[in-house]
Amino acid sequence: QVQLMESGGGSVQSGGSLRLSCATSGTTYTTYSMAWFRQAPGKEREGVAVIHSGGLTTYADSVKGRFAISQDNAKNTMFLQMNNLRPEDTAMYYCAATVGRRLYYSWRMGDEYDVWGQGTQVNISS
Repeated sequence: QVQLMESGGGSVQSGGSLRLSCATSGTTYTTYSMAWFRQAPGKEREGVAVIHSGGLTTYADSVKGRFAISQDNAKNTMFLQMNNLRPEDTAMYYCAATVGRRLYYSWRMGDEYDVWGQGTQVNISS
């Protein structure tokens, strides 16, 4: 059983930075995809970035060049470094993971993930 727990959300001004963490506990798998999603009030859930076992990463166009996804396998933790934040980045951010599969082509489909965290709120003021 895998469990995910996000941390690092908060409130910053436009142009600021935040670093989100997603700590993994439980069974460790060598094949997976781990992603960050976000959902703002009244909007659909959006895939932000994904990292696959092996290190390949993909980003949504809206965050390319501003956000960076990474992982520390020794600490079983995934990160999302968010720079040059904008008010439109305001949302609840969730991490999600697959177990034993990689989602190279369907990483944006939230229903494909096996495990979700509880979310961490990010608020960006102008």
